[in-house]
Amino acid sequence: MNNKIKPILTGILVIFLLFAIAYKKSMINKEKYQNTDLNIVLSLEDEIEKNSVWCGTFNLIWNDLKKELVKKDIVFSPQLEIVKNLNKGTFTEKELQEKDYYKVLGKPTFALKKQIEEEIQRKFNEKSDILEDFEWQEEENEDYFLYAMLKKEFHFKKKFTPLENSTFKNYQNIVYFGIDSTTDEEVYNQVKVLYYKDKNNFAITLETEEQEEIILMRGEAKENFLKTYDYIQKEQEKYEGSSSFREGDSLKIPYLNLSIKKEFEELEHKDFTFANGEKYYIEKAIQTIKLELNEKGGKIKSEAGMHTKNFSAIETTQREFHLEDTFTLFLKEKEASLPYFGAYIDDITKFN
Repeated sequence: MNNKIKPILTGILVIFLLFAIAYKKSMINKEKYQNTDLNIVLSLEDEIEKNSVWCGTFNLIWNDLKKELVKKDIVFSPQLEIVKNLNKGTFTEKELQEKDYYKVLGKPTFALKKQIEEEIQRKFNEKSDILEDFEWQEEENEDYFLYAMLKKEFHFKKKFTPLENSTFKNYQNIVYFGIDSTTDEEVYNQVKVLYYKDKNNFAITLETEEQEEIILMRGEAKENFLKTYDYIQKEQEKYEGSSSFREGDSLKIPYLNLSIKKEFEELEHKDFTFANGEKYYIEKAIQTIKLELNEKGGKIKSEAGMHTKNFSAIETTQREFHLEDTFTLFLKEKEASLPYFGAYIDDITKFN
C-alpha cells in the first residue's frame, strides 16, 4: 500500500472508532429511560389523566427556589396552573426521612457538580442521570442550580407468590405476583384492607420491613392525586369490614418496572421576579423517576434539577383484590401524612 495513503486510512479509522464509541454511549444513555407518553405531573394538586405519575423530588427544589431565592410566590405572566400548584408547597421534606433524600442549592459551577456527584455516591452509592444535561461554569455568576435526589428500597418480610401470567384489560401475558391458595399464611399479615366494596372498588396496603407503605386502590381516581389519596382515607374511616387478609381472599398485582425522564419545557424561558426586584427565568428543568415493584419488594429513585438564569445576568365471604384493570398506587412513609409517589395506571405496558 502507498505509504502516503496509510496515515490517511489510519486517521479515518480512528475517527470512525471514536464516533462509534460516542454513538454507543449516547444509545446506552437513551436506553436508561423508556420512550413513553406517560403524563408526569409536578404536584399532588395537578389534574391527572390515565397513566399519570408524580414524585416529590421536583417539589423539593421548587420549595427551595421559592423560599430561599425568590422569597415569595413565583409568578409567570400569564400565570400557569401548575405554577400555582407548585407554589402551594403541599409536599415538603417533612414527609421524608433525611436518610432517603439529598438536596442542594448553589451556583452552577463545576465545583458544585463535583460536590453533588460525591454526595450522592457517598449517601446512595448512585450516579446522576441528569447532571450532564446542564451547563456548568468554572466561575460563579448570577445563576443558580437546584438539585434533589430521592432513593428508597423496601422489602417484604415474606415473599409474595409469583403467579401465572394473565391479562390486564386487553393486554395479554402480563406478569403478576400476589396471594393464592399456595401462599404461606404468614404473607397475609403483610396485607391490610383499607376498604372493600366489591372486586372493582377497594384499597389495600402492603407493609414492608422498612415501614414503607404501598397503597393500592382499584376504582376511578379523582381529578388529582391529593383528592384520590383523601378519598382513600375517608373510605377507610367509614369501612366496618375486616381489615385483615383472610383465607379464601386472593391478591394479584402486576410487576412494575418504570424508568422515565422528562424536561418541563412549559416552565422554561418564562421570566419571574425575585422579592428584591431582580428578574430570572428557568433555563432548564428536568425530572427522572425509576420504580420497580415485585414479589420481594421494590425500589424508587428520582432526581430533579433546575437551572435558573438571571436576565441581567362491601364485606363478602371471599374477596378478590385483583389489580387487573385501571388502578392507583401510592408510596408513603408509615408516619408521614402524605405520600411521596403516586401513579394512576391504565395502560400496564407503559409501566411493565
